[in-house]
Amino acid sequence: MIVDCATYVGGRRADVPTTIEGAHRRAEELGGFVWIGLLEPTEDEFAAVTKEFDLHELSVEDAIQAHQRPKLEVYDSGLFVVLKPARYIDHDEVVEFGEILLFIGERFILVVRHGEATELKTVRRSLEDRPDLLAMGPSAVLHAIMDRVVDAYDPVCEGLAKDIVEVETEVFSDEAKNPTERIYFLKREVLEFQNAARPLTEPVARLMRGMVPAIEPDTHEYFRDVHDHLLRIGSHIEQYRDLLNSVLDANMTQVGVRQNEDMRKISAWVAVAVVPTLIAGIFGMNFSAMPGIHSSWGFPIVVVLMGTVAGTLYTLFRRSGWL
Repeated sequence: MIVDCATYVGGRRADVPTTIEGAHRRAEELGGFVWIGLLEPTEDEFAAVTKEFDLHELSVEDAIQAHQRPKLEVYDSGLFVVLKPARYIDHDEVVEFGEILLFIGERFILVVRHGEATELKTVRRSLEDRPDLLAMGPSAVLHAIMDRVVDAYDPVCEGLAKDIVEVETEVFSDEAKNPTERIYFLKREVLEFQNAARPLTEPVARLMRGMVPAIEPDTHEYFRDVHDHLLRIGSHIEQYRDLLNSVLDANMTQVGVRQNEDMRKISAWVAVAVVPTLIAGIFGMNFSAMPGIHSSWGFPIVVVLMGTVAGTLYTLFRRSGWL
């Protein structure tokens, strides 16, 4: 469905027809541009937009199906940009992704949004408060949306960093825990986050360097700021991946150490128990020639012997750290 449709002339919202055809025609007459926002349109709903703005069929197919990687493509009708907004769901420890697809021409920008990861109402309102930026045309809108998407990556980084610290603490705690599953799922979320953020670096670099047609030259420096932010996000992601790999290795080492300690304890207890068992087995064979079998002191002596040997072994194992 259409969320908003507005025409901007000289950086200000114009009072024009709110239909797609009327807004586009009026934007061309006044020398402005039209900004249309759509939320998860169906193929039939998008058909009128496709016809009005003469969009390329390949980009239209991507917009309907969604699930695209971040990219920037140049067509005769203009630019096609895919962004992957993200937000971190802390209680589930998952990164939720949406998708924003932008069609950009000389007199129009179409914003197709899938998912709820990032809303764009605040972007429109903040730009309408800056007519000097809106006067730059669709390029300014493209920058504002990109900037908002990339800014939203910071809370994701913070959430991942917080949970990674928790996992580190859990691995090196005195409690016998094995957070392997949690580490694995965090590694998967970091990888998916990397797939959403890293591919965007190259398109933003092209915009920053003026290598993309139909982009206002005055916006190049604004895209430079987005590019720097993306590089910083990419550095954080690399650190998280390396840290999680190290934490996973440390956890497996801790598991191995705990298993060895358990085996030592088991072996020690077996050794403590085997000598009294051996003595009891020998004196329980019921042979008449057994020494001390006819003595009234035989039984107490054997019991004391078993206790003394078991106690000695226990003390020795205790001192060596096996028990």
